[in-house]
Amino acid sequence: MSQKIKITREEFIEEGKRYPNLSTVLMVENFLRIHRDLPMKISEIKKKIPRKVMHQTLIIILEYLWKSGKIIYGPRGIQWIYSEPEHLRVMFKDSLEI
Repeated sequence: MSQKIKITREEFIEEGKRYPNLSTVLMVENFLRIHRDLPMKISEIKKKIPRKVMHQTLIIILEYLWKSGKIIYGPRGIQWIYSEPEHLRVMFKDSLEI
């Protein structure tokens, strides 16, 4: 038997937070993937990303990437750690994109 989960608007959108759109999340994700070799401070990321992002929005994106296991955050900064699983790479290697 399936149950419906009801989420109120207040639970979904907290007052005053600016949520990023998908293009902003992908821009930050791609930037961190390209610059994966050295940890970067949040202030460095804000200065070097292609488009300006509000601090609060960037924090939300970084929190999402951390929870999804793509970045780590330590005393020296933020660093990209995710690598695509080998079985997915092999599966898509000879596939045809439509």
